[in-house]
Amino acid sequence: MSSPFEFWIGARYVRSRSSNSFVSLISAISMLGIAIAVMVLIVVMSVVNGFERELKDRLLAMTAHASIEGTEGVLPGPEKLTTTALENSRVKAVAPYVDGKGLLVFQKQISGVEIHGIDPLLERGVSGISDVMQQGSLSDLVSGEFNIVLGIELADTLQASIGDKVTVMLAEGRVTPAGVLPRTKRFTVNGIYRVGMYEFDRRLAFVNIGDAQKLFRMQTGISGIRLAVTDLYEAPAIVREVALENGELVMISDWTRLHVNFFRSIQITKSILFVILLMVVAVAAFNIVSTLVMVVKDKQSDIAILRTIGTHPSSILKIFITQGSIVGVVGTLAGVALGMLLALNLESVITFFESAFGIKFLAADVYFISDLPSDLHYGDVAFIAVIALVLALLSTIYPAMVAAKTAPAEALRYD
Repeated sequence: MSSPFEFWIGARYVRSRSSNSFVSLISAISMLGIAIAVMVLIVVMSVVNGFERELKDRLLAMTAHASIEGTEGVLPGPEKLTTTALENSRVKAVAPYVDGKGLLVFQKQISGVEIHGIDPLLERGVSGISDVMQQGSLSDLVSGEFNIVLGIELADTLQASIGDKVTVMLAEGRVTPAGVLPRTKRFTVNGIYRVGMYEFDRRLAFVNIGDAQKLFRMQTGISGIRLAVTDLYEAPAIVREVALENGELVMISDWTRLHVNFFRSIQITKSILFVILLMVVAVAAFNIVSTLVMVVKDKQSDIAILRTIGTHPSSILKIFITQGSIVGVVGTLAGVALGMLLALNLESVITFFESAFGIKFLAADVYFISDLPSDLHYGDVAFIAVIALVLALLSTIYPAMVAAKTAPAEALRYD
């Protein structure tokens, strides 16, 4: 540990008031470099964490934890399977669904769409669709009224709004004297939702499961059931357990299988960005080497005088380690403070720049998420700060050893 004497001298060298102010300027630049590097690393890691959080939340808002569906498009024995699933202690809720594809036509606009037939009351237990409604309510999907809920991007594409009647056109045709014509049915738009993921907002529409059964001529059949489980990360094991208990040949899926590439790519990106930006922190920290080398060169006569009056080489070593450590600590703390401040207010900052300059950082039709989220993990902040401090401390060793080995006679030869 440094004594008060060594700490005092090291601190004085950081804020040198001598005629050679260049050394103090280099020290300030080294602090600023570490601060910026640490700040950028904290902000980038927070943004990646935010993307992972938002992606998971928005995916699970539209998809259940797990699902079981029939191999031929119709689930065999849905009542038995539902009972089996609800008897499992790790299953919280079950909801049936009907899936199909078609075209939505409104005036001169046309768009492909995936139609999900759901039971509004049961669906609340397995997904968060009702929580992302911007207009209307999911409970308005009453059987027999042929209402439909559209994503906001799909509604914009069709230029449809609440109360408009859109036509659902299916590829499966019906035979008429005039030939085979596609089957059509008119639905009334009674709700618009927004998840914030273009993939969902642009291509998904919801109708009552009874209306979907009539539309796709499934009578009382369903495509499958969705499950909500007690442990999100145990969904693959739980859905497999339910399917085996039921005994019928079915297809199972869960949220990790449906979107595994998204989460895997985020983890890979996070690791790569961390390593790359850690190199930036390392470069900023090793700037301390050049700073201390210049200080040692500038303070040759001071070192010689200290040695002449009996200062031990280890004290000289501690003086310059103290100076470099002060630069590293101040730079790291400033970077942590700035990084946390920016990460916690990133969405407001981005909103300000988007409105001020009329730009959009993330285009909804290009990226899965149109917002720039931030999720600050204090564990990441502590880890980054420790690494920055260790690199800064390591950077002080060589220049401090050079200073400790300075020979007084050689240093004072020309003074």
